[in-house]
Amino acid sequence: MMMKACLNGARLPSAHPTLPTTPSQLAAEAVDVWAAGADAIHVHVKDAAGFDTLAAHPMAKVLEAIRTAADGLPIGVTTGAWAESDPAERVATIRSWDALPDFASVNWHEDGADDVATALMDHGVGVEAGLWNSEAVANWARSPIRDSCQRVLIELPPEPDPTVTTRRAEDMFEAVATANDARMPVLLHGEGSSAWAALAIAAQHGLSTRIGFEDTLQLPDGRTAPSNKALLEAAWTIVRTE
Repeated sequence: MMMKACLNGARLPSAHPTLPTTPSQLAAEAVDVWAAGADAIHVHVKDAAGFDTLAAHPMAKVLEAIRTAADGLPIGVTTGAWAESDPAERVATIRSWDALPDFASVNWHEDGADDVATALMDHGVGVEAGLWNSEAVANWARSPIRDSCQRVLIELPPEPDPTVTTRRAEDMFEAVATANDARMPVLLHGEGSSAWAALAIAAQHGLSTRIGFEDTLQLPDGRTAPSNKALLEAAWTIVRTE
């Protein structure tokens, strides 16, 4: 299985005292989570105000800083519509990148997913198919570039009841299995109140997973996590006991 560290997400700097947003902060976090056992990282590049951006210059600065500090650690980024709402502009911005991540997530419930994924693939960037719900699975199943994706991301919504999270995971497993002719790898993760239950389910099924400040700010016991590294360490403890 692969353990990915998702370092910041769409959160603003005020969300947590140590949330990394600048290139230097993201580079330092990359070093720390790599030492804690992360196999890859996922980052959201920020503008000067701390909002997500896909713009080429900030992207290049973040990638350069991380690769200088943690050369060899695979880096993924978001292409979420909240960073650029217009699908055509999103594609144009991606095509303007001169520094490239190793992979990027594409949300198949968003308009223009096929075009965004194609722009990434034309750059040689691996595509993670982000599947949040049954509609996204159906969209991806019809996509002509479905089998060219690098992996599937099953993303579960917040849910305080672990039994509900388990049922949702099983429903998504079944839906994805029907569409996943290429049998590409699956990464399962949750968000907020479902984050730790989803991670345990992934471990039970031998699937790749992820954890970090994007998915949760809390340790499994409910305490506020001091760092992404602490979340990674807690995640490995769960994985080893499942």
